[in-house]
Amino acid sequence: MPAERRDTRGYVLVGASYLVWGSLGALVRMTTMPASTLLEARMVIGAVLVAAVFARRPMLAELRDRRTLGWLLLMGLFSSSTLLLFFLALRLTGVAIGMFLFFTGPVYVALAAPRLLRQRADRIVYPALGLAVAGMLVILLPGFLGAGGLSVAGIVCGVASGLLYAGYALTAKFLTRTRRSVTIALSEMAIDAVIVAPLAFWQLARSCYHLTGHDLAVVLVIGVACTAIPYVLYVEGLSRIRVEHASILGYLEPVSAPIYALLLLGEATTVSTIAGGALIVVAGVLVVVFGSRQRDLGEVVPT
Repeated sequence: MPAERRDTRGYVLVGASYLVWGSLGALVRMTTMPASTLLEARMVIGAVLVAAVFARRPMLAELRDRRTLGWLLLMGLFSSSTLLLFFLALRLTGVAIGMFLFFTGPVYVALAAPRLLRQRADRIVYPALGLAVAGMLVILLPGFLGAGGLSVAGIVCGVASGLLYAGYALTAKFLTRTRRSVTIALSEMAIDAVIVAPLAFWQLARSCYHLTGHDLAVVLVIGVACTAIPYVLYVEGLSRIRVEHASILGYLEPVSAPIYALLLLGEATTVSTIAGGALIVVAGVLVVVFGSRQRDLGEVVPT
C-alpha cells in the first residue's frame, strides 16, 4: 500500500496564502485602475518576479515537457476564466450572492476529488465543509436580505465560477505530483496574463484612467505580496495536503477580508461576520487536526 503522510507545513502554507488573498478586496478599493487592467498588472508582475527568481534549467525543462504542457494550459484556462466570471457575478448579482456561488467550489472539489485523484474519501471533509458553508451563509446573510431582483446571467456566471474553481484546484493538484510548485505557479500567472490581456487593454482604452503614484504603489503591493509570493506558497502547500482540505481552508479568505477592511479602510466588522468566521475557523481546525493524511500515490505523469 502507498505510504500515508501528513505535512503540517502544507496547511500553514495554504492557510497563509488565503489569509493574504483576503486583503485583495480592500487593496482593490484603494485604487481606481479598471478591474481587468489591475488583474492583468498583478499577473504580469507576479510572473516576472517568479521567473526572475526561479527560472533555471529545471523549470525551463518542465515548461517544455509536452507531457504536461496541455495540463498547464488547462489549469491556466480554468484559473483565468474563474477570476473573470467571479468578477462578472459580483457585478451582476452583488457581493453576497456572487461570493456564495463562487465558494460552492469546495463542495464540487470534495465530491470529485476521490474519484478523479484515485484516493479514499475523507469522512471529516463533509462535516467540515458543512460548517464552512454555514459560516459563509452567516457572513453573507445581511447581503442576501438586502438583495433585490436576481440577474439570471449573474447566477450563471457565479455557478460557473464555482465549477471552474473546482476544475482549477483539481488540475493544479494533479500537476503537483510531477511538477515543481514554482513551475505550476509561473505557468498559471503567465497564462492568466495572456488570456486577460485583450480585455484589460480594451477596458483601459475605453476608460479615462491615468496612472498615479498611489495606484502604482498599490499595484506593486498586489503583484508582489498578494500574487507572486502566495501563488508559490499555495501550490507548494497544495502538493503536501489533500485538495479537499486546501479548498476548505479557502474559506479563510472571506473571513480575513473584513479584518483588512477594518485595518485599511476603517470599515466596522459586523456580528454576523464574527459568528460566521468562527464557524469557518472551526471547519479549518477539523480538517487540520482530524483530516486523513494524504496518500502518496507516487509519480503519475499526465499523458
